[in-house]
Parts: sequence; C-alpha cells; structure tokens
Amino acid sequence: MNEQYLEIERRFLVDGREEKPWRNGSQRSIIKQHYGIEAHVHLNENRLEVEGGALTELSEDELALYIAVDDWTSRLRICDGTCILTCKSRVSTSVARELEWVVDEEVAHALLAKGPFPHVEKTRYMWKGEDGLLWEIDEFEGALAGLVLAEVELKRPDEAVAIPAWMGQEITGLASWSNRSLAQTLAFTPEHS
Repeated sequence: MNEQYLEIERRFLVDGREEKPWRNGSQRSIIKQHYGIEAHVHLNENRLEVEGGALTELSEDELALYIAVDDWTSRLRICDGTCILTCKSRVSTSVARELEWVVDEEVAHALLAKGPFPHVEKTRYMWKGEDGLLWEIDEFEGALAGLVLAEVELKRPDEAVAIPAWMGQEITGLASWSNRSLAQTLAFTPEHS
C-alpha cells in the first residue's frame, strides 16, 4: 500500500467550556464540509467528473488506487473559499486511505447545486503540542454548536503523542463521531432539511 496516500490519526472530544488554549495565536480556518456526494461523482478515464465539468485529473498512482478500492466515501470541503474534494476509505480504526484535490470553484458549486447534502460547519484551529505535533481543533457551529473535537495526524499508528491536559475521551475509530456521521445525523433536523 502506498504510504503517501495514508492518513493516520487519533481523535478526541474536548471540553470547550473551560479555557481554550488552542485559540492563542493559532491559524484559524472557516470550514463547511458536504457529504453524500458520491452518487454525483464519476470516473471518466483519468478524471473525476460531475455533470457540469471535471473536478480533477488523477495521477497514475491515484488512478490505480482509486480503481483498486471499492469503498470510497467522498466529501467536498470549502475551506476559506478553497474547494477540496476528498475520497477516503477506512483501513483500520486509526488509518484511512485518502486522496485529496483542490477543485475548480465553479464545478464544485455545480455539484453542490445537486443537493442539499448533509454538511457540518466548523472553525478549525491549528495548535502545536509540546511534542511538536500539529493538532487540528474543530469548534462546530450551527446545530452542533458547543461540540469541540481534536485530531492529530501521525507518521505511524504507534507513534507517541503528548496528550494535552484539556483533551477528553479518545474517539479514534468510533464511526458515530466522524464528521460524516454527524452531518448525516443533522440532515434529519429541521435546521438542515
């Protein structure tokens, strides 16, 4: 398996009622992630397309991996105005295959026009831990306001991590806490329907 396309991470709940040290001097991004777009994304030779245009062209390695895996889930993230298509496939509780591309804004919005799609909105803070690892702290908005999740990407599943004191329960591998599951749950609330 090509390690270039692996994402290894640990995820945690965070008690956001106390101090929020991750906000101090951290890079911040505004994110909206849409899920359930798979039915509208199609492979045509070496391109992922939607009705309305090509989302991205795949490299030889990406194409080989995309064809070899049959359980991809996809999301379209809009992060500070940049549209990013991601395809993921779970390998184990802490490891996923991941392909990711910046896509044309016009084509991305043509895809979103086929919705509505389940989505989450959040503010992401990048926070460096005492061991030098970079944490992503997500403060959710809308119906999930008050929920704070943190994740740290690793080089290998058994890599040592200095867990900050303000970190709560580990949720690595718990599918019900994935952004996709949260978005799908929200899809059935009046605010999101």
